[in-house]
Amino acid sequence: MLKVLIIEDEKPALEGLLLKLESLSLDINVIAATSSIQETIHWFNHNRQPDLIIMDIHLTDGLSFGIFEATTITVPVIFLTAYDEFIIKAFEYNAIDYILKPVDDNRLMEAIRKYYFLQKHFIGNYSSLLNSVKEKNQKRNRIIIRKGMEFQSIRADDIACFYTEHKLIFSIDKDSKKFLTEARNLSELIDELDEQTFFRVNRKYIVNVNYIKRFIPSEKSKVVIDLTIPVNDEIVVSQENSAEFKKWMNAI
Repeated sequence: MLKVLIIEDEKPALEGLLLKLESLSLDINVIAATSSIQETIHWFNHNRQPDLIIMDIHLTDGLSFGIFEATTITVPVIFLTAYDEFIIKAFEYNAIDYILKPVDDNRLMEAIRKYYFLQKHFIGNYSSLLNSVKEKNQKRNRIIIRKGMEFQSIRADDIACFYTEHKLIFSIDKDSKKFLTEARNLSELIDELDEQTFFRVNRKYIVNVNYIKRFIPSEKSKVVIDLTIPVNDEIVVSQENSAEFKKWMNAI
């Protein structure tokens, strides 16, 4: 049975969603419904994680993204909202789908099916995939990327660089293929990577030493990096990082 937590602050919307889930004729158990950030945080502090969360973005006490900042959520989320301005941000927070209100029965069914597809594909839930490639106190040797509707695990050594764009994390592999990457931000990601292989050169880029073709001194003590794969930007090591970068490259 699929255990679902609903986070919705509008009673008519909650009642409508419950009816829609019931009409899907699936083995779904709505184990709880919360209506605010604080109530949801309290619920997570006293209950086991559900299998899936259906979450409204706009709650009475703010945007529901605040829940993720106060507690650890390790399960997939289907976001609901009357606006489309938060689509990109939603995918920073375990999103597997994003449904605009009013919720259409077919779209809801499609989102639930996506959960089952991902669960079957990985023979477990979303968090088990994350845990399989990120053990506590160990450096990542594999990275989870999104490929269409799927999540895939690829070798970290095959990633030439990571970069951030519109608050999302992307990676480019040895074959110059670009993927949306499962990471909250570059600061957390660099801490999880092998420091002998990866270096954060500036606020936007992390590079793999094995894909640096050359680096060239630039103005104001900066360094320009040329990778073996093409990228859209000129990669410049910031002034404050240039000395450390040269040490990392054994160039001093």
